[in-house]
Amino acid sequence: MQVAGCCSTRKSPPPVADNARDEPAETERHRRGLRFRKRDDYAVELFKEAHAHLDDIARVDRILLELGKFYNPLVHGPIVDLATRRRIVEHLDAAQIEDARRLLDERLALYARTDREA
Repeated sequence: MQVAGCCSTRKSPPPVADNARDEPAETERHRRGLRFRKRDDYAVELFKEAHAHLDDIARVDRILLELGKFYNPLVHGPIVDLATRRRIVEHLDAAQIEDARRLLDERLALYARTDREA
């Protein structure tokens, strides 16, 4: 007794992913898609906004809260941690604008260094 189709000698087609890369034009198109593009850095824009509005404590506090949601791998934590956020807001409450600006600059420098190294 013979079972039909059990031992086919027909070669199976190559996987679909391999077919697309056989053509040079398709390979080039794939590589172009993998290129990294220059991007606007949202966190840096938030730092700029905070610097521009140091007279608006509530706005700066919201910006710092937003920056606390982003991860900085260099410090293994948020771009602006809660303690730094509180110190900046306290400086602003006490009208110590330069101290608040210095803390913002320190956090930006830590973050920007990470961004350049990547």
